[in-house]
Amino acid sequence: QVELVESGGGLVQSGGSLRLSCTASGLTFDDYSFGWFRQAPGKEREGVGCISWSGRNKYYTDYMKGRVTISRDSAQSTVYLEMNSLKPEDTGTYSCAAVEGSISGCEYDPLFWSDKWGQGTQVTVSS
Repeated sequence: QVELVESGGGLVQSGGSLRLSCTASGLTFDDYSFGWFRQAPGKEREGVGCISWSGRNKYYTDYMKGRVTISRDSAQSTVYLEMNSLKPEDTGTYSCAAVEGSISGCEYDPLFWSDKWGQGTQVTVSS
């Protein structure tokens, strides 16, 4: 049974940093690409950062470029999302998703990223 468990969210002041973790089980970690997506209240889900199965290719959404870094650790079966210079508009529920094989970007496509999702972790940035 595949399970993705996110952690690391919380309340942070504007300008602060957080590191989110997504630990996967029940799958062959190195066969999967992963993505972090967020959903703010009343808004559609959107991509934040995605990393290919090899770790060589990383994709970031324009509005967070320069403020976010995605990485993966095969030994820990964990994908990380480091976020810096956080803004109140970054508030939302951050979820990770896994897809087997390659990716070519980080746009949220519900048909592509349909299979494996975590429960999400809440990030709240106060002004």
